[in-house]
Amino acid sequence: MNKPLRRIAIFCGLLILTLLIRDNWLQYVRADELATDTDNRRVAIERYATPRGDIIVDGKAITGSKKASSGDFEYVRTYKNGPMWAPVTGYASQAFGTNQLENLEDGILTGNDDRLFFRNTLDMLTGEKKEGGNVVTTLNAAAQKAAYEGLKERGKGAVAAIEPSTGKILALASYPSYDPSTIAGYSADDERAWNKLQKKNNPDDPMLNRALRETYPPGSTFKVVTAAAALENGLYPDPDQPTKTPLPWTMPGTTTVLKNDGNHPCENASLRVALQWSCNTVFGKIGSDLGNDKMLEKAKDFGFTSEHFTPVRANASVFSEDMAPSEVALSSIGQFNTAATPLQMAMVASAVANDGSLMKPYMVDKLQAPSLDTVEQTEPEKLSQPLSEENAQILQSMMETVVEEGTGTTARIPGVKVGGKTGTAQHGVDNSEKPYAWFISYAKLSDGSSPVAVAVVVEDEDADRGDISGGGLAAPIAKNVMEAVIGNRK
Repeated sequence: MNKPLRRIAIFCGLLILTLLIRDNWLQYVRADELATDTDNRRVAIERYATPRGDIIVDGKAITGSKKASSGDFEYVRTYKNGPMWAPVTGYASQAFGTNQLENLEDGILTGNDDRLFFRNTLDMLTGEKKEGGNVVTTLNAAAQKAAYEGLKERGKGAVAAIEPSTGKILALASYPSYDPSTIAGYSADDERAWNKLQKKNNPDDPMLNRALRETYPPGSTFKVVTAAAALENGLYPDPDQPTKTPLPWTMPGTTTVLKNDGNHPCENASLRVALQWSCNTVFGKIGSDLGNDKMLEKAKDFGFTSEHFTPVRANASVFSEDMAPSEVALSSIGQFNTAATPLQMAMVASAVANDGSLMKPYMVDKLQAPSLDTVEQTEPEKLSQPLSEENAQILQSMMETVVEEGTGTTARIPGVKVGGKTGTAQHGVDNSEKPYAWFISYAKLSDGSSPVAVAVVVEDEDADRGDISGGGLAAPIAKNVMEAVIGNRK
Protein backbone atom coordinates (compact mmCIF):
# COMPACT_ATOMS: atom_id res chain seq x y z
CA MET A 1 0.00 0.00 0.00
CA ASN A 2 1.42 3.34 -0.96
CA LYS A 3 1.85 6.09 1.60
CA PRO A 4 -1.21 8.27 0.69
CA LEU A 5 -3.57 5.30 0.79
CA ARG A 6 -2.13 4.21 4.15
CA ARG A 7 -2.77 7.67 5.60
CA ILE A 8 -6.36 7.65 4.33
CA ALA A 9 -6.91 4.17 5.81
CA ILE A 10 -5.53 5.27 9.21
CA PHE A 11 -7.68 8.41 9.16
CA CYS A 12 -10.82 6.40 8.32
CA GLY A 13 -9.94 3.92 11.06
CA LEU A 14 -9.66 6.75 13.59
CA LEU A 15 -13.04 8.12 12.47
CA ILE A 16 -14.65 4.70 12.96
CA LEU A 17 -12.97 4.34 16.37
CA THR A 18 -14.23 7.80 17.37
CA LEU A 19 -17.77 6.89 16.31
CA LEU A 20 -17.60 3.63 18.28
CA ILE A 21 -16.35 5.46 21.39
CA ARG A 22 -19.06 8.09 21.02
CA ASP A 23 -21.73 5.45 20.49
CA ASN A 24 -20.66 3.49 23.55
CA TRP A 25 -20.43 6.71 25.60
CA LEU A 26 -24.03 7.57 24.73
CA GLN A 27 -25.38 4.04 25.16
CA TYR A 28 -23.66 3.10 28.40
CA VAL A 29 -22.13 6.07 30.23
CA ARG A 30 -24.88 8.63 29.54
CA ALA A 31 -27.76 6.23 29.02
CA ASP A 32 -29.49 6.90 32.33
CA GLU A 33 -28.93 10.65 32.10
CA LEU A 34 -30.43 10.87 28.61
CA ALA A 35 -33.27 8.50 29.45
CA THR A 36 -34.40 10.72 32.32
CA ASP A 37 -33.60 14.13 30.79
CA THR A 38 -36.62 16.40 31.16
CA ASP A 39 -35.97 17.74 27.66
CA ASN A 40 -36.38 14.24 26.24
CA ARG A 41 -39.99 14.21 25.07
CA ARG A 42 -40.03 10.43 25.08
CA VAL A 43 -39.65 10.56 28.87
CA ALA A 44 -42.84 12.57 29.22
CA ILE A 45 -44.70 10.39 26.70
CA GLU A 46 -43.66 7.27 28.62
CA ARG A 47 -44.65 8.87 31.95
CA TYR A 48 -48.23 9.37 30.74
CA ALA A 49 -48.52 6.15 28.73
CA THR A 50 -50.28 4.49 31.68
CA PRO A 51 -52.37 5.87 34.56
CA ARG A 52 -50.26 7.26 37.39
CA GLY A 53 -50.63 5.76 40.83
CA ASP A 54 -52.49 7.82 43.39
CA ILE A 55 -51.80 10.02 46.38
CA ILE A 56 -53.94 8.74 49.25
CA VAL A 57 -55.54 10.56 52.20
CA ASP A 58 -57.60 8.68 54.80
CA GLY A 59 -57.68 5.65 52.52
CA LYS A 60 -59.09 7.60 49.56
CA ALA A 61 -57.37 8.85 46.41
CA ILE A 62 -57.16 12.62 45.99
CA THR A 63 -55.67 12.19 42.52
CA GLY A 64 -56.62 10.23 39.41
CA SER A 65 -55.94 9.80 35.70
CA LYS A 66 -58.15 10.01 32.63
CA LYS A 67 -57.73 9.31 28.93
CA ALA A 68 -56.26 12.29 27.10
CA SER A 69 -58.47 13.70 24.34
CA SER A 70 -55.64 14.20 21.84
CA GLY A 71 -51.88 14.30 21.29
CA ASP A 72 -49.02 11.93 22.10
CA PHE A 73 -49.98 11.50 25.74
CA GLU A 74 -52.39 8.69 26.52
CA TYR A 75 -53.39 9.79 30.03
CA VAL A 76 -53.66 13.09 31.88
CA ARG A 77 -53.52 13.68 35.65
CA THR A 78 -56.68 14.71 37.55
CA TYR A 79 -57.18 16.05 41.08
CA LYS A 80 -60.06 16.00 43.56
CA ASN A 81 -60.47 19.27 45.47
CA GLY A 82 -57.29 20.37 43.73
CA PRO A 83 -56.87 23.82 45.34
CA MET A 84 -57.28 22.40 48.84
CA TRP A 85 -54.68 19.68 48.31
CA ALA A 86 -52.21 21.48 46.00
CA PRO A 87 -49.75 22.29 48.87
CA VAL A 88 -49.54 18.53 49.47
CA THR A 89 -49.69 16.98 46.01
CA GLY A 90 -48.04 19.63 43.87
CA TYR A 91 -48.76 19.15 40.15
CA ALA A 92 -48.00 16.63 37.41
CA SER A 93 -48.18 18.41 34.06
CA GLN A 94 -47.48 17.10 30.59
CA ALA A 95 -46.24 20.56 29.63
CA PHE A 96 -44.59 21.86 32.81
CA GLY A 97 -43.26 18.79 34.60
CA THR A 98 -43.87 17.89 38.24
CA ASN A 99 -43.25 19.29 41.70
CA GLN A 100 -43.69 18.41 45.38
CA LEU A 101 -44.97 14.86 46.05
CA GLU A 102 -45.78 14.36 42.38
CA ASN A 103 -42.09 14.98 41.65
CA LEU A 104 -40.38 13.45 44.68
CA GLU A 105 -42.34 10.20 44.45
CA ASP A 106 -42.56 10.13 40.65
CA GLY A 107 -40.79 6.77 40.45
CA ILE A 108 -43.43 5.05 42.57
CA LEU A 109 -46.34 6.87 40.93
CA THR A 110 -45.19 5.99 37.40
CA GLY A 111 -44.08 2.48 38.31
CA ASN A 112 -40.48 3.19 37.28
CA ASP A 113 -38.97 2.90 40.74
CA ASP A 114 -36.17 0.30 40.92
CA ARG A 115 -37.98 -1.34 43.84
CA LEU A 116 -40.78 -2.28 41.43
CA PHE A 117 -38.38 -4.02 39.00
CA PHE A 118 -39.54 -7.57 39.84
CA ARG A 119 -43.20 -6.61 39.47
CA ASN A 120 -42.54 -4.82 36.17
CA THR A 121 -40.57 -7.80 34.84
CA LEU A 122 -43.47 -10.15 35.60
CA ASP A 123 -45.92 -7.76 33.92
CA MET A 124 -43.70 -7.63 30.84
CA LEU A 125 -43.57 -11.44 30.64
CA THR A 126 -47.32 -11.80 31.11
CA GLY A 127 -48.20 -8.93 28.78
CA GLU A 128 -49.76 -6.84 31.54
CA LYS A 129 -49.54 -3.06 31.35
CA LYS A 130 -47.17 -1.45 33.81
CA GLU A 131 -48.96 0.24 36.72
CA GLY A 132 -47.98 2.95 39.14
CA GLY A 133 -47.88 2.55 42.90
CA ASN A 134 -49.46 4.75 45.56
CA VAL A 135 -48.21 7.36 48.00
CA VAL A 136 -50.11 7.06 51.29
CA THR A 137 -49.97 10.31 53.24
CA THR A 138 -50.33 11.14 56.93
CA LEU A 139 -52.85 13.88 56.17
CA ASN A 140 -56.23 14.16 57.88
CA ALA A 141 -58.94 15.15 55.39
CA ALA A 142 -61.21 16.80 57.98
CA ALA A 143 -58.34 18.87 59.40
CA GLN A 144 -57.23 19.91 55.91
CA LYS A 145 -60.76 21.01 55.04
CA ALA A 146 -61.11 23.02 58.25
CA ALA A 147 -57.74 24.70 57.60
CA TYR A 148 -58.42 25.52 53.96
CA GLU A 149 -61.95 26.81 54.48
CA GLY A 150 -60.84 28.91 57.45
CA LEU A 151 -58.12 30.55 55.39
CA LYS A 152 -60.45 31.04 52.43
CA GLU A 153 -62.68 33.23 54.59
CA ARG A 154 -59.72 35.43 55.50
CA GLY A 155 -57.98 35.91 52.14
CA LYS A 156 -54.36 34.82 52.60
CA GLY A 157 -52.35 32.67 54.92
CA ALA A 158 -51.30 29.16 55.84
CA VAL A 159 -51.89 26.37 58.34
CA ALA A 160 -49.66 23.50 59.45
CA ALA A 161 -50.84 20.82 61.88
CA ILE A 162 -48.73 18.00 63.37
CA GLU A 163 -49.32 14.96 65.55
CA PRO A 164 -46.84 15.72 68.37
CA SER A 165 -46.04 12.13 69.37
CA THR A 166 -44.99 11.04 65.86
CA GLY A 167 -44.35 14.13 63.73
CA LYS A 168 -47.07 13.15 61.24
CA ILE A 169 -48.32 16.17 59.32
CA LEU A 170 -52.10 16.26 59.59
CA ALA A 171 -52.86 19.44 57.65
CA LEU A 172 -50.86 21.64 55.29
CA ALA A 173 -52.99 24.37 53.79
CA SER A 174 -52.13 27.52 51.85
CA TYR A 175 -54.38 30.22 50.44
CA PRO A 176 -54.71 31.52 47.74
CA SER A 177 -54.17 28.24 45.97
CA TYR A 178 -54.63 26.77 42.50
CA ASP A 179 -56.13 23.72 40.83
CA PRO A 180 -53.37 21.46 39.43
CA SER A 181 -55.92 19.96 37.01
CA THR A 182 -55.94 23.20 35.01
CA ILE A 183 -52.26 22.81 34.07
CA ALA A 184 -52.09 19.01 33.83
CA GLY A 185 -52.35 18.80 30.04
CA TYR A 186 -50.48 20.09 27.01
CA SER A 187 -53.09 22.36 25.44
CA ALA A 188 -53.27 26.08 24.84
CA ASP A 189 -55.73 26.27 27.76
CA ASP A 190 -53.15 24.71 30.06
CA GLU A 191 -50.55 27.22 28.91
CA ARG A 192 -52.91 30.14 29.53
CA ALA A 193 -53.75 28.80 33.00
CA TRP A 194 -50.04 28.39 33.77
CA ASN A 195 -49.26 31.95 32.73
CA LYS A 196 -52.08 33.32 34.90
CA LEU A 197 -50.65 31.52 37.92
CA GLN A 198 -47.15 32.98 37.65
CA LYS A 199 -46.27 35.61 40.25
CA LYS A 200 -45.39 38.22 37.62
CA ASN A 201 -48.99 37.98 36.38
CA ASN A 202 -50.65 37.28 39.73
CA PRO A 203 -49.33 39.16 42.79
CA ASP A 204 -51.24 36.77 45.09
CA ASP A 205 -48.78 34.07 43.98
CA PRO A 206 -51.22 31.13 44.30
CA MET A 207 -48.52 28.57 43.52
CA LEU A 208 -46.50 29.61 46.59
CA ASN A 209 -46.72 26.95 49.30
CA ARG A 210 -47.01 29.37 52.20
CA ALA A 211 -47.03 26.61 54.82
CA LEU A 212 -43.54 25.43 53.83
CA ARG A 213 -41.86 28.06 51.69
CA GLU A 214 -42.91 31.44 53.16
CA THR A 215 -41.13 32.79 56.23
CA TYR A 216 -43.06 35.37 58.25
CA PRO A 217 -42.10 37.37 61.33
CA PRO A 218 -43.65 35.12 64.00
CA GLY A 219 -44.41 37.96 66.38
CA SER A 220 -45.38 36.99 69.91
CA THR A 221 -45.74 33.29 69.12
CA PHE A 222 -41.93 33.23 69.32
CA LYS A 223 -42.23 34.12 73.01
CA VAL A 224 -42.85 30.40 73.59
CA VAL A 225 -39.26 29.79 72.42
CA THR A 226 -38.00 32.63 74.63
CA ALA A 227 -39.91 31.23 77.62
CA ALA A 228 -38.34 27.82 76.95
CA ALA A 229 -34.89 29.45 76.89
CA ALA A 230 -35.58 31.17 80.24
CA LEU A 231 -36.67 27.86 81.83
CA GLU A 232 -33.90 25.74 80.36
CA ASN A 233 -31.16 28.21 81.30
CA GLY A 234 -32.46 28.60 84.84
CA LEU A 235 -33.09 32.33 84.45
CA TYR A 236 -36.62 31.97 85.85
CA PRO A 237 -37.17 28.32 86.86
CA ASP A 238 -40.46 29.12 88.61
CA PRO A 239 -43.12 30.38 86.16
CA ASP A 240 -44.92 32.23 88.94
CA GLN A 241 -42.00 34.15 90.43
CA PRO A 242 -41.74 37.86 89.54
CA THR A 243 -39.25 38.72 86.83
CA LYS A 244 -36.88 41.64 87.16
CA THR A 245 -38.58 43.71 84.49
CA PRO A 246 -39.07 47.43 85.07
CA LEU A 247 -41.72 49.42 83.27
CA PRO A 248 -40.81 51.27 81.16
CA TRP A 249 -37.83 49.20 79.99
CA THR A 250 -35.24 50.79 77.70
CA MET A 251 -33.46 48.39 75.38
CA PRO A 252 -29.72 48.19 76.18
CA GLY A 253 -27.43 50.34 74.09
CA THR A 254 -30.34 52.53 72.97
CA THR A 255 -32.69 55.22 74.22
CA THR A 256 -35.67 53.29 72.83
CA VAL A 257 -38.36 52.12 75.22
CA LEU A 258 -39.89 48.74 74.31
CA LYS A 259 -43.66 49.11 74.36
CA ASN A 260 -46.38 46.69 75.41
CA ASP A 261 -49.80 46.42 73.82
CA GLY A 262 -52.63 47.36 76.16
CA ASN A 263 -52.58 48.12 79.87
CA HIS A 264 -51.70 44.68 81.16
CA PRO A 265 -49.76 43.97 84.40
CA CYS A 266 -46.33 43.62 82.78
CA GLU A 267 -44.09 45.28 85.38
CA ASN A 268 -42.03 42.50 87.03
CA ALA A 269 -44.65 40.07 85.70
CA SER A 270 -44.05 36.36 86.15
CA LEU A 271 -43.44 34.20 83.08
CA ARG A 272 -47.01 32.93 83.27
CA VAL A 273 -48.57 36.38 83.41
CA ALA A 274 -46.16 37.71 80.78
CA LEU A 275 -47.17 34.92 78.36
CA GLN A 276 -50.83 35.31 79.31
CA TRP A 277 -50.82 38.98 78.29
CA SER A 278 -47.92 38.84 75.82
CA CYS A 279 -45.66 41.33 77.61
CA ASN A 280 -42.98 42.52 75.19
CA THR A 281 -40.87 44.02 77.97
CA VAL A 282 -40.54 40.74 79.89
CA PHE A 283 -39.57 38.61 76.92
CA GLY A 284 -37.43 41.27 75.29
CA LYS A 285 -35.45 41.61 78.51
CA ILE A 286 -35.17 37.81 78.87
CA GLY A 287 -33.64 37.61 75.40
CA SER A 288 -31.26 40.45 76.15
CA ASP A 289 -30.26 38.96 79.53
CA LEU A 290 -29.65 35.49 78.08
CA GLY A 291 -27.73 36.87 75.12
CA ASN A 292 -27.54 36.02 71.45
CA ASP A 293 -25.72 32.68 71.81
CA LYS A 294 -28.20 31.10 74.23
CA MET A 295 -31.23 32.37 72.33
CA LEU A 296 -29.81 31.12 69.04
CA GLU A 297 -29.04 27.74 70.57
CA LYS A 298 -32.61 27.35 71.82
CA ALA A 299 -34.07 28.47 68.49
CA LYS A 300 -31.92 25.84 66.76
CA ASP A 301 -33.13 23.20 69.24
CA PHE A 302 -36.67 23.87 68.00
CA GLY A 303 -35.56 23.57 64.34
CA PHE A 304 -34.70 27.14 63.36
CA THR A 305 -31.88 27.78 60.83
CA SER A 306 -32.33 24.33 59.19
CA GLU A 307 -34.32 23.22 56.18
CA HIS A 308 -36.77 20.40 56.85
CA PHE A 309 -37.71 17.70 54.37
CA THR A 310 -41.20 16.29 54.73
CA PRO A 311 -40.16 15.00 52.07
CA VAL A 312 -41.15 18.29 50.37
CA ARG A 313 -38.57 20.86 51.41
CA ALA A 314 -39.52 23.51 53.95
CA ASN A 315 -37.45 26.71 54.03
CA ALA A 316 -35.15 27.31 56.97
CA SER A 317 -36.57 29.63 59.61
CA VAL A 318 -34.37 32.50 60.78
CA PHE A 319 -32.82 33.56 64.06
CA SER A 320 -29.66 35.56 63.55
CA GLU A 321 -26.24 35.55 65.18
CA ASP A 322 -23.92 38.45 66.01
CA MET A 323 -26.78 40.76 67.03
CA ALA A 324 -26.57 43.71 69.37
CA PRO A 325 -28.42 43.29 72.72
CA SER A 326 -31.30 45.49 71.55
CA GLU A 327 -31.62 43.41 68.38
CA VAL A 328 -31.66 40.22 70.45
CA ALA A 329 -34.44 41.76 72.54
CA LEU A 330 -36.54 42.50 69.45
CA SER A 331 -35.76 39.08 67.95
CA SER A 332 -36.86 37.41 71.19
CA ILE A 333 -40.36 38.80 70.73
CA GLY A 334 -40.46 37.56 67.14
CA GLN A 335 -39.53 40.78 65.37
CA PHE A 336 -36.34 42.31 63.87
CA ASN A 337 -34.83 39.60 61.65
CA THR A 338 -36.65 36.60 63.14
CA ALA A 339 -38.75 34.74 60.56
CA ALA A 340 -40.50 31.38 60.57
CA THR A 341 -42.55 29.11 58.36
CA PRO A 342 -45.94 27.95 59.68
CA LEU A 343 -44.51 24.42 59.78
CA GLN A 344 -41.70 25.63 62.05
CA MET A 345 -44.11 27.24 64.51
CA ALA A 346 -46.26 24.09 64.52
CA MET A 347 -43.06 22.24 65.45
CA VAL A 348 -42.59 24.62 68.41
CA ALA A 349 -46.09 23.92 69.72
CA SER A 350 -45.64 20.21 69.02
CA ALA A 351 -42.43 19.94 71.05
CA VAL A 352 -44.06 21.63 74.06
CA ALA A 353 -47.11 19.35 73.82
CA ASN A 354 -44.91 16.24 73.51
CA ASP A 355 -43.21 16.87 76.87
CA GLY A 356 -40.20 18.55 75.28
CA SER A 357 -39.46 16.00 72.56
CA LEU A 358 -39.53 17.30 68.97
CA MET A 359 -40.31 14.69 66.33
CA LYS A 360 -39.27 15.06 62.70
CA PRO A 361 -42.28 16.22 60.65
CA TYR A 362 -43.29 14.01 57.70
CA MET A 363 -46.28 13.67 55.38
CA VAL A 364 -45.68 10.32 53.62
CA ASP A 365 -46.73 7.36 55.75
CA LYS A 366 -45.81 4.69 53.21
CA LEU A 367 -45.19 3.90 49.56
CA GLN A 368 -47.18 1.08 47.99
CA ALA A 369 -46.59 -1.16 44.98
CA PRO A 370 -49.49 -1.52 42.49
CA SER A 371 -50.38 -4.70 44.41
CA LEU A 372 -50.75 -2.50 47.54
CA ASP A 373 -47.77 -4.23 49.16
CA THR A 374 -45.71 -1.80 51.23
CA VAL A 375 -42.50 -0.76 49.48
CA GLU A 376 -41.36 1.68 52.17
CA GLN A 377 -42.76 2.62 55.58
CA THR A 378 -41.84 5.84 57.38
CA GLU A 379 -40.97 5.40 61.03
CA PRO A 380 -41.25 8.31 63.50
CA GLU A 381 -37.88 9.88 64.25
CA LYS A 382 -36.88 12.15 67.10
CA LEU A 383 -35.31 15.38 65.90
CA SER A 384 -34.25 17.03 69.17
CA GLN A 385 -35.08 17.67 72.83
CA PRO A 386 -35.59 21.45 73.18
CA LEU A 387 -37.01 21.12 76.72
CA SER A 388 -36.79 18.77 79.65
CA GLU A 389 -40.04 16.98 80.45
CA GLU A 390 -40.42 19.06 83.61
CA ASN A 391 -39.95 22.39 81.84
CA ALA A 392 -42.19 21.32 78.95
CA GLN A 393 -44.98 20.64 81.41
CA ILE A 394 -44.41 24.02 83.06
CA LEU A 395 -44.65 25.68 79.63
CA GLN A 396 -47.80 23.68 78.89
CA SER A 397 -49.44 25.09 82.00
CA MET A 398 -48.42 28.60 80.90
CA MET A 399 -49.83 28.15 77.40
CA GLU A 400 -53.04 26.72 78.85
CA THR A 401 -53.37 29.87 80.98
CA VAL A 402 -53.17 31.92 77.75
CA VAL A 403 -56.23 30.09 76.39
CA GLU A 404 -58.16 29.86 79.64
CA GLU A 405 -57.61 33.41 80.92
CA GLY A 406 -55.47 35.38 78.47
CA THR A 407 -55.33 36.50 74.85
CA GLY A 408 -56.26 33.09 73.35
CA THR A 409 -59.73 32.46 74.79
CA THR A 410 -61.27 32.10 71.30
CA ALA A 411 -59.44 28.74 70.99
CA ARG A 412 -61.17 27.12 73.96
CA ILE A 413 -62.69 23.68 73.30
CA PRO A 414 -65.14 22.32 75.92
CA GLY A 415 -63.79 19.24 77.66
CA VAL A 416 -60.32 19.62 76.10
CA LYS A 417 -57.20 21.27 77.48
CA VAL A 418 -55.89 23.72 74.90
CA GLY A 419 -52.57 25.49 75.17
CA GLY A 420 -51.80 28.35 72.85
CA LYS A 421 -50.06 31.62 72.09
CA THR A 422 -51.30 34.53 70.03
CA GLY A 423 -49.13 36.77 67.89
CA THR A 424 -49.56 39.96 65.90
CA ALA A 425 -46.42 40.41 63.83
CA GLN A 426 -45.38 43.76 62.42
CA HIS A 427 -43.98 43.92 58.92
CA GLY A 428 -43.03 46.47 56.32
CA VAL A 429 -40.72 49.46 56.71
CA ASP A 430 -41.55 51.16 60.03
CA ASN A 431 -44.48 48.74 60.39
CA SER A 432 -46.12 50.34 57.34
CA GLU A 433 -47.92 47.15 56.24
CA LYS A 434 -50.84 45.51 57.99
CA PRO A 435 -49.59 43.03 60.61
CA TYR A 436 -49.82 39.26 60.35
CA ALA A 437 -52.11 37.44 62.78
CA TRP A 438 -50.63 34.27 64.30
CA PHE A 439 -51.79 31.53 66.63
CA ILE A 440 -49.98 28.37 67.71
CA SER A 441 -51.65 25.76 69.88
CA TYR A 442 -52.09 22.14 70.88
CA ALA A 443 -55.00 20.10 72.20
CA LYS A 444 -54.68 17.65 75.10
CA LEU A 445 -57.32 15.00 75.88
CA SER A 446 -58.40 13.64 79.24
CA ASP A 447 -56.09 10.62 78.88
CA GLY A 448 -53.10 12.97 78.64
CA SER A 449 -52.49 12.39 74.93
CA SER A 450 -51.99 15.30 72.57
CA PRO A 451 -53.32 14.42 69.11
CA VAL A 452 -52.58 17.71 67.36
CA ALA A 453 -50.48 20.88 67.39
CA VAL A 454 -51.31 23.72 65.00
CA ALA A 455 -49.82 26.92 63.64
CA VAL A 456 -51.94 29.45 61.75
CA VAL A 457 -50.87 32.68 60.09
CA VAL A 458 -53.36 35.04 58.45
CA GLU A 459 -52.58 37.89 56.05
CA ASP A 460 -55.96 39.63 56.07
CA GLU A 461 -55.49 42.71 53.87
CA ASP A 462 -59.18 43.59 54.06
CA ALA A 463 -59.34 43.75 57.86
CA ASP A 464 -59.09 47.04 59.71
CA ARG A 465 -55.63 47.41 61.22
CA GLY A 466 -57.04 47.71 64.72
CA ASP A 467 -59.01 44.47 64.30
CA ILE A 468 -56.00 42.33 63.38
CA SER A 469 -54.98 39.99 66.18
CA GLY A 470 -53.94 36.40 66.57
CA GLY A 471 -56.82 35.73 68.93
CA GLY A 472 -59.36 37.29 66.60
CA LEU A 473 -58.29 36.00 63.17
CA ALA A 474 -56.02 32.97 63.58
CA ALA A 475 -57.18 31.26 66.78
CA PRO A 476 -60.67 30.35 65.48
CA ILE A 477 -59.08 28.56 62.51
CA ALA A 478 -56.74 26.65 64.82
CA LYS A 479 -59.70 25.69 67.00
CA ASN A 480 -61.57 24.27 64.01
CA VAL A 481 -58.54 22.26 62.92
CA MET A 482 -58.05 20.84 66.41
CA GLU A 483 -61.73 19.95 66.67
CA ALA A 484 -61.56 18.20 63.30
CA VAL A 485 -58.67 16.01 64.47
CA ILE A 486 -60.26 15.30 67.85
CA GLY A 487 -63.59 14.49 66.18
CA ASN A 488 -61.93 11.99 63.86
CA ARG A 489 -60.05 10.44 66.76
CA LYS A 490 -63.21 9.96 68.80
